[in-house]
Amino acid sequence: MSLLTTYIDNFKNVRVLVIGDIMLDRFMYGKVERISPEAPVPIFKFHHEKEMLGGAGNVVANLSALGCKVTFMGIIGNDGVGEQISRHLFKLSIHSHLLKLENYPSIVKTRLIAGNNHLLRADQEEILPVVEDLLPRFKRILRPAIKNTDIVLLSDYNKGLLTLTTTQMIIKLCQEYGKEVVVDPKGSDYSKYAGATLVKPNLKEFSEATGQKYNPADNDFPQKAQIGASKLFEKYQIQNLLVTLSEFGMMYIPSAKQEDILQIATEAKEVFDVSGAGDTSLATLGASLGAGMSMKDAMKLANMASGIVVGKLGTATVSTEELKSALSQKETGNDGWVQKKKIITLEQAKKVVRQLKDKGKVIGFTNGCFDCCHLGHLNSFMQAKKICDVLIVAMNSDASIRRYKGENRPIQDEKTRALLLASLEFVDYVIVFAEDNPLHIVDALHPDIVAKEGYTLDQWPEGRLAQSYGGKAVILKRLEGYSTSNLVEKMKGTEDEDLYRKSV
Repeated sequence: MSLLTTYIDNFKNVRVLVIGDIMLDRFMYGKVERISPEAPVPIFKFHHEKEMLGGAGNVVANLSALGCKVTFMGIIGNDGVGEQISRHLFKLSIHSHLLKLENYPSIVKTRLIAGNNHLLRADQEEILPVVEDLLPRFKRILRPAIKNTDIVLLSDYNKGLLTLTTTQMIIKLCQEYGKEVVVDPKGSDYSKYAGATLVKPNLKEFSEATGQKYNPADNDFPQKAQIGASKLFEKYQIQNLLVTLSEFGMMYIPSAKQEDILQIATEAKEVFDVSGAGDTSLATLGASLGAGMSMKDAMKLANMASGIVVGKLGTATVSTEELKSALSQKETGNDGWVQKKKIITLEQAKKVVRQLKDKGKVIGFTNGCFDCCHLGHLNSFMQAKKICDVLIVAMNSDASIRRYKGENRPIQDEKTRALLLASLEFVDYVIVFAEDNPLHIVDALHPDIVAKEGYTLDQWPEGRLAQSYGGKAVILKRLEGYSTSNLVEKMKGTEDEDLYRKSV
């Protein structure tokens, strides 16, 4: 176990206080298949909807997914959306201090998504009015909350909570109790962040704050960034800057030793959606620093988490298991076996299927022993793949095959068989199961299509189950003349013939 893995396991002991603008994110998923006859606009055919915490709430959700002990402070309206936000926080077991305001609407952001593409975002929001009467109450709650935390994260979406007055109140209390405060900023005026331990702008925000354009691809970018950072350090007494650079990774600039600039590359391999990537980065950075990591290691994990989350659709979170898995792959250099990533557990498959269905993908499923993979198997995979977007193949374990076919089988062990299946372009994921049949897998995943050759519905419980929840049971056309048993017998005959020739 690496040192970083040990730190990740310790996230469960890290106390994090998050203060910021919370909102509700709604995602409406569907398809666009034609243009409206009324106007040159796409017709969005609605399929389903999801909602989750947004803004500072997404930072909270990410910290919860990492196992941290989270406290949240924020303001919502005394309305139905506010109640939904409260319920989401309760489900995450978050200790929250929500100040409810009359005549102030809780913020909702609604996104229309077709496939992997955002079509439109509709915002329902008003900037929070300055309510002087709330400040004494805010400070009373704030003092013990800061005193009893390991690190404070400010998630500023410029919606009115983190004003110059409230932000400076927070930072001064953090200084009083010796707590680090990390800020995800908004706007070009950093006076309200004066004295913060770390401010984490993206490149656009850094450019606006310093009044300078930057190109991370330029050779002199580090020098220019250092000059810009110096202006902010001198003017606002900010201790450190961490600039996120999108596809160029991130850059850390300390005020104490500005020559010790540290830049690391991005971890993202395939980008589906950047929604909330900054929140994931802030949460992971906060958890890492709260656990006592060095800035370099904290950056490494935050960058890795952002790389994972942009591969998901919608505002998403990263779990400790995903983080440890990515860390393990990076440390071992992946050993060239990218196919191993396609071999997953049932629990992993549940998450994968949920994400794929959110993207509107059609999930296919088939199963078998696949002891000696032959043309008949390939034909079945080709047929199944034609009728789905993603094909999941469930494969019997060695013990399961022995119960079914006898002690002389399987010929090839389950690791070999799984790797061979994962190497096929028709197969997207492989699950190895130890039970006598894969009925429990179909029940857990609810694939859209369950496909099999050689069975009728009365002999096929997985097919009947698929039909019961609205899926399709597809009987594949069998390619005659190919079976594993025939191959085994043929090989036995060849062996006997060879032995006879050698004996005479």
